[in-house]
Order: sequence, then C-alpha cells, then structure tokens
Amino acid sequence: QVQLVESGGGLVQPGGSLRLSCAASGSIFSINTMSWYRQAPGRQREVVAAITSGGTTNYADSVKGRFTISRDNAKNTVYLQMNSLRPEDTAVYYCNADIQRQPLVYRLYPYWGQGTQVTVSS
Repeated sequence: QVQLVESGGGLVQPGGSLRLSCAASGSIFSINTMSWYRQAPGRQREVVAAITSGGTTNYADSVKGRFTISRDNAKNTVYLQMNSLRPEDTAVYYCNADIQRQPLVYRLYPYWGQGTQVTVSS
C-alpha cells in the first residue's frame, strides 16, 4: 500500500507563513504529478498547486505569488510554502500524488493524504 503523510499545518496570523510537507511511502515505482488541494467549510475541494515530475508548476489564481510548491524526488516528498497568508486561506489542505506502482506498466493511481488544518486568524 501507499501512504501519504502530511505535516506542517497550524494556526497563523494574517500575513504569516507556513510550510506544509507530504511524504509518500510504500509500494512506489515512480511518482508523476504531486498536488495540493484545499477544502474550506461549505466549499468544494479545489486544487491549489501542482508540480510535475520534471518540476513544472501550476497555481490557482488565488495563491499565485504567495505560495510555492516544490518537491524532493529522492525523499518522495512535496512541499507547499505559504506566505502572506489570508483568512480566506483557512482550509483543510490535502496532498495528492499520482503514482506508478509497477515498472513497465504505465498506470497511475491517485493517492491522498489525510489532510492538515490551516487556520489563518488574528
């Protein structure tokens, strides 16, 4: 089985920063795209940022210029650096990884972390 473990969430004041981490482990041959999603109360889950295996990144318009996604392939870990946080960033943040489990069989399976709470409040 594959497990994604997230860390780094918490309570921060507006304008502050947090860094989220998500490490994948288990039966993994390779990891394709890794992403961060978030879900605020009463809202649908939305993608925040994504990074391909080659390092290409994409961001939601609401976080461009404030958040940075990165990855360490040797550690099977994705990070989300969040700066200039706003109250509207408050949500549960989930990491996602598209994983190839077997060599020579290019099937990608999505896996999700358990979620970590980020609260931005004064």
